[in-house]
Amino acid sequence: MSLKTKSAPFFLLVILTFVFLSPICNGDQFCKFARKNDECTKVQGMFVFGSSLVDNGNNNFLVKSLAKANYLPYGVDFPLLEPTERFTNGKNVIDLLGDHLKIPTYIPSFNDPSTKGSKIIHGVNFASGGSGILDDTGVVAGEVISLNQQIRNFENVTLPELEEQIECNSKKSLKNYLFVVGSGGNDYSLNYFLGLVNKNITTIQDFTANLTITLSHQLKRLYDMGARKFVVMALYPNGCSPMARARNPNATDCIQILNDAAQLFNTNLRTLVDSPTLQMPDSTIVIVNAYKIIMDILQNPSPYGFSDTKNPCCDVATIQEGGTGTLCKKGGNVCSDRNANVYFDGLHPTEAVNFVLANKAFSSNLIDEVYPINVHLLSIV
Repeated sequence: MSLKTKSAPFFLLVILTFVFLSPICNGDQFCKFARKNDECTKVQGMFVFGSSLVDNGNNNFLVKSLAKANYLPYGVDFPLLEPTERFTNGKNVIDLLGDHLKIPTYIPSFNDPSTKGSKIIHGVNFASGGSGILDDTGVVAGEVISLNQQIRNFENVTLPELEEQIECNSKKSLKNYLFVVGSGGNDYSLNYFLGLVNKNITTIQDFTANLTITLSHQLKRLYDMGARKFVVMALYPNGCSPMARARNPNATDCIQILNDAAQLFNTNLRTLVDSPTLQMPDSTIVIVNAYKIIMDILQNPSPYGFSDTKNPCCDVATIQEGGTGTLCKKGGNVCSDRNANVYFDGLHPTEAVNFVLANKAFSSNLIDEVYPINVHLLSIV
């Protein structure tokens, strides 16, 4: 037998080993992803669900919505130098996470008529200011898009178009995207504490249990479509917001009942992620503990560069003026040093706070800030 004949199986083995062990940087060689192989990333983009803390424009297209930020001073520091429906002075936490992940474009809002075709291949933002996990949350804010409806929008509209764009079914493609969910705060402030809750649910413990069970079903729906990488934002300490303080003028500190509710939800969220009953094998859910991160800033602001932890940076329409104590006045004054303020309006943080949140979400190794791993590690698993 010739040397050539003897060596053929060996060379074939070498070739097969190279093919199967070489890294495929775009996650799946059969999907026509936009990001090039030499970028060596497994994250092609983000699909975002939630409320105003992650919203970037969907409510602009809701005629009856009262929760809009499409006017100055919102966006005063945004790179496009114009209001963008982000409830802050510049970038929100989604924009900044996108920067860390080197996503080449801002994630477009679902309701924007131009969000179609190749514009969706890096992800879509479905979030709606004033919305919640529960369908009846946010009715006082006029027209909003509930988390359930956001997921339906993804499933019925965006997902079929994405499959067409990248010529790949969702079971193969969605594992290469982050699914970011930031919802739940409004379910307390615009539902439970307004007395709008189902009469069969009487205690905050029962309400919170129902809330987290509902969220688990929503995450499972996304999982069943093919999602495998999740980032869930824990609730913020909204009891420390200027809005909460203004509604309780005799209080000298944060409104504890609001913070207790947030902490109860966050505890349940952690339990949910650790629960074997979630039945989402081969998936990873990262919790960003925004509560702790922001409380650290509020309690020790100087190392982060903040000097004002209590006041909104913009002029806010008070309850006495017919406002809600939450949103900036249209064309109102704004503080000169936005980097020194924790809050931009009565509820939402400044870009400087969002910067800290995104940095810690992406790279912190402390499990009381991100659990069980950070977003960077999630993006490469």
